[in-house]
Amino acid sequence: MSGHSKWANIKRRKGAVDAERAKAFTKISREIIVAVQQGGPDPDGNFRLKLMIQKAKAANMPNDNINRCIQKAAGNGDDTKYNEVVYEGYGPAGTAILLEIMTDNRNRTASEIRYLFSRNGGNLGETGCVAWMFDRVGRIAAPLGGKEEDDFMMIALDAGAEDVSFEDGVGEIITLPEELENVRKALIETGLEITDAEVTRIPKNTVAVDDVDQARQVLTLYDALDEHDDVQNAYSNFEISDDILEQI
Repeated sequence: MSGHSKWANIKRRKGAVDAERAKAFTKISREIIVAVQQGGPDPDGNFRLKLMIQKAKAANMPNDNINRCIQKAAGNGDDTKYNEVVYEGYGPAGTAILLEIMTDNRNRTASEIRYLFSRNGGNLGETGCVAWMFDRVGRIAAPLGGKEEDDFMMIALDAGAEDVSFEDGVGEIITLPEELENVRKALIETGLEITDAEVTRIPKNTVAVDDVDQARQVLTLYDALDEHDDVQNAYSNFEISDDILEQI
């Protein structure tokens, strides 16, 4: 899990910027709309919507914004239909990139994503070319809260976790996707504070990028793709050491 944690840290480094916060709200709103269109406006009967509401609250999205998204998607003012697609490709240094996308214009999005890959030293691949390199999992983040790591691990495993790792006083709990909500509820019952819960993808193996120029290229490509309006989630298998990051 260490490679994924390192990658996640890189991904979080620009999260406090106001423009990024606004963009995050836009992407979350889109996910809420799709969740409602697929499963209805009741989060108790729509697990995907429940996760999106939790994600919105974790990002400090106002309740009014959340409710407006749900109402619009339920037929009160938004008839936009989004297609969910996955694009896969390769970046510098043999890295793999997988993108989860929501778009109302697949031709436009495909053209723009292909351009970003080619402009930044990568190339868009065929369906399935890198998906096998990632596992789809449930991921829960919870602060240790004064608990020892061994004790925390036992609580998580008893709750149904598949794996547990630690970084900076936070436990990262991996579950089967279909068990995410059950494990989350079980952890809350033990008194743990859950700060994040999502269905995500993690690389089975990571690629160490040890060259400064290649590392810079990898990050530039990844950021360009991650910042595209239609990209909901961007995943990669690169791992860059702190020493290399300091030189970028």
